[in-house]
Amino acid sequence: MIAVFVPGDPASQGSKRHVGGGRMVESSKKLKPWRSDVRCHLLDDENQPKARFDGAVHVEAEFVMPRPAGTPKRSEPPAVKKADLDKLLRAIFDAITSSGVWRDDKQVVSVSAAKRLAKIGETPGLHLEIMNAK
Repeated sequence: MIAVFVPGDPASQGSKRHVGGGRMVESSKKLKPWRSDVRCHLLDDENQPKARFDGAVHVEAEFVMPRPAGTPKRSEPPAVKKADLDKLLRAIFDAITSSGVWRDDKQVVSVSAAKRLAKIGETPGLHLEIMNAK
């Protein structure tokens, strides 16, 4: 099992734009650095995956989104504004694949995912657990 917290502003993967010559690039400039941060937290000091999974995998992901300035201090409204949950997952699945933790995200057979706004004083980021599926 791997359990990590990746601090930062979670970026989603989704929309692409055409740049000519049949090439498409991600629209979000935040995606590449976010994937890199996730990948780094899954590697040990020798740049090797902290664990490798060959079979079926279960993923638990909680995205803690930055708290907008206008959010009331006495309440914790749901994070319904930006970043679709499925696009947030796609971004981290690609980072996990590139880290070598699993061969392909086809190995994922179950996911528990949520997104919420950061509490006052809480660091935004991702709480991630990867384990063998039961």
